[in-house]
Amino acid sequence: MSCRFLRLAVAAGLLASTALSAQQPASDPVEAVDPFIGTSGQGHTFPGAVAPFGMVQLSPDTHVGPARETYDWASGYRHEDPVILGFSHTHFSGAGHSDLGDFLVMPVSGDTVPVKAGDADTPGFRSHKADETATPGYYAVTLTDPGVRAEMTAGTRVGVHRYAFPAGKAAHLLIDLRSIIYDYPGKILWSSVRIRPDGTITGSREVRGWASPRRIFFAMRFSAPVTGHKLISTEENILYKGFKGPGRGPETLDSLSGRALIAQFDFGALGKPLEVKVALSGVDEDGAIANLDSGPGDFDAIRARTRAAWAEALGRVTIDAPKPMRTNVYTALYHSLMAPSVWSDADGRWRGPDDQVHAGGRTTRYSTFSLWDTFRAEHPLLTLIQPEERNADFVNSLVASQKASPFGILPVWEFAGKETWTMIGYHAVPVIADACLKGIRGIDCAGALKAMVASADYAPYGGLSDYMSLGYVPIDRKPEAASKTVEYAYDDWTIARLARKLGETAIAARFEKRAQNWRNSFDPKSGFLRARKSDGSFRTPFDPTAINYGSDYTEGNAWQYSWFMPHDQGGLFRLLGGDAQAVAKLDAMFDYDNSKIDYSHAEDIAGLIGQYIHGNEPSHHVAYLYNYAGQPWRTQERLKQIVESQYKPTPDGLSGNDDLGQMSAWLVFTALGFYPVAPGSNEYVIGRPFVARAEMTLPNGQHFIVIADGLSDANRYVGGVTLNGKPLERSAITDAEIRAGGELRFTMQATPNMSWATKPGARPFSTTAYRP
Repeated sequence: MSCRFLRLAVAAGLLASTALSAQQPASDPVEAVDPFIGTSGQGHTFPGAVAPFGMVQLSPDTHVGPARETYDWASGYRHEDPVILGFSHTHFSGAGHSDLGDFLVMPVSGDTVPVKAGDADTPGFRSHKADETATPGYYAVTLTDPGVRAEMTAGTRVGVHRYAFPAGKAAHLLIDLRSIIYDYPGKILWSSVRIRPDGTITGSREVRGWASPRRIFFAMRFSAPVTGHKLISTEENILYKGFKGPGRGPETLDSLSGRALIAQFDFGALGKPLEVKVALSGVDEDGAIANLDSGPGDFDAIRARTRAAWAEALGRVTIDAPKPMRTNVYTALYHSLMAPSVWSDADGRWRGPDDQVHAGGRTTRYSTFSLWDTFRAEHPLLTLIQPEERNADFVNSLVASQKASPFGILPVWEFAGKETWTMIGYHAVPVIADACLKGIRGIDCAGALKAMVASADYAPYGGLSDYMSLGYVPIDRKPEAASKTVEYAYDDWTIARLARKLGETAIAARFEKRAQNWRNSFDPKSGFLRARKSDGSFRTPFDPTAINYGSDYTEGNAWQYSWFMPHDQGGLFRLLGGDAQAVAKLDAMFDYDNSKIDYSHAEDIAGLIGQYIHGNEPSHHVAYLYNYAGQPWRTQERLKQIVESQYKPTPDGLSGNDDLGQMSAWLVFTALGFYPVAPGSNEYVIGRPFVARAEMTLPNGQHFIVIADGLSDANRYVGGVTLNGKPLERSAITDAEIRAGGELRFTMQATPNMSWATKPGARPFSTTAYRP
């Protein structure tokens, strides 16, 4: 390949991007997003093309290897990797576990077409990369080895590739059905590919992975005629499985099944870029074809539609801030709008946790629910900035999965319609309760309450039998017992809240009692949450800094989990001895000296500030707890410390896994000046803003404006707050006040205001009253 071709290809891509950008105003939120943030370090995000909540996440994969090597490549990609394996159609954004990477596509040019990916020592079809660029809904890179400029875009159910091949060289495309991001033993249970009479390529695979077994189907069309093809099985000692007779070589097959398939399509020398349009389905190949037809248009048309969709979704929050903060917040908002992802086909059909196909009617079904993470801030954010219909579809999807579940319970951590049983709690419950308590229309809340209770009463799950009989989960019977006890108690409180609203007084009373079970695992003598044994004793020895998987806590230790009773901080502070003792313990957590502690064995422990761990979710509400002790200025100090140390507009700009948008949603809320410490309370705890002005367009059409007068690096404290021009003397704002529209105005100053929102009546919600 000539250097001249590279320069022309890169220039053409840049000119196309410039032409699109020139049509956008300087304040365009799409241009403020940097999809490369989080693609290095421990962010685990991907830079590729996706529509808001889209089924297809078309992105490069840079590494596929043994499971032990895959944590850092959970999204399939790391920014610093010099080579690209290919472009696959499904990815997680910021998960702490690997999977997906379905139907890898890679262009090859020239006379030789390798069927192996290759590595540093063995040439193959993987290529070195250069000149990467990305904006929401668009990704491009130059593959220097074949000399191909590759571009990606995506619609709701389709992904489109565009490849500019070197002039005069033969163009080829490989479809690798063997590749998967997490390289499980025996990962591909079965796969198939076939060429239909009209030239449409369809196929499927069933894989053994995190959610196992998982079925996925595809349909693909090309913008240029195929001049030749090969369907090859690379499985040892098996050649063209299922076909007999002479003359049936790879060049004459029109379909093939097996466990290790790769398809090669030849196009000869092309005079213009090749476009490859791909759709997915969890139902069948016909569903994938219908999804392919549901996204009409060529690459540029689909790119334009998706860009408009991102402009609308991101534009629901307008932000005035210096460029680095604006980039951080808009990218965080972008990452918050990727999941849950569409799972039902264009005709409404979807595959459920029972592995059966269900009719969905007009309701869009969603999957990819990382609920242990996203119940905290991600879903509450979506209730404010996404249409009610979409939020209702999220909840209705959860309830539909419960109805289709062989166990009759709500999803725990679900993707592709399959349950993974990852993490703890039954955190679909607070997502549903929060939406119903906020009055999101289109939800059968009474029916949803039945699903919530069924999950909370499912005795075989996670020690619930003991929890219901003893009031806690015993550590000698179930691991992570201390964490499970407090997370169940919070979930129970949200059930009680919804039951009380619906007039189900018996259910409300039962779960209000269960919501106080957090006390049964709290040790007032040590001041920490601890695991108890079935005989009632606390397990010893006890080290509040110890983090070990399968121990007393889930991805954390006693320091983080001793604050997890978001519905009853007043009760916790009483057990600690009052406000002063609570503040002292909070300070001890943030100021802890970790110099003699090694956490290298714990993958998810990142972003440490003392024993506060921002890179993992159990800490996310803790900085706001100073408000509950009547010292909101301390919350303001800690938030500045966290934002400045944990978020940067760089590829390594996220301190930990984004976890399907939770890390990002935390920043969006915090930048606006408030945060949902206890989803289900219909309150947001006030912190301090990090943007000079923001305006939210709410689902009801109202606008809520946040203004920070005098905001600067020096003016880091809140001097006073007004709501619609009237002084606000409490450190929380209600959901109803936000949805009514209006203005929340902060006056920022250089010194703390130690009198604002300090009285017991000015503090955020708690089920236990504060001590006067």
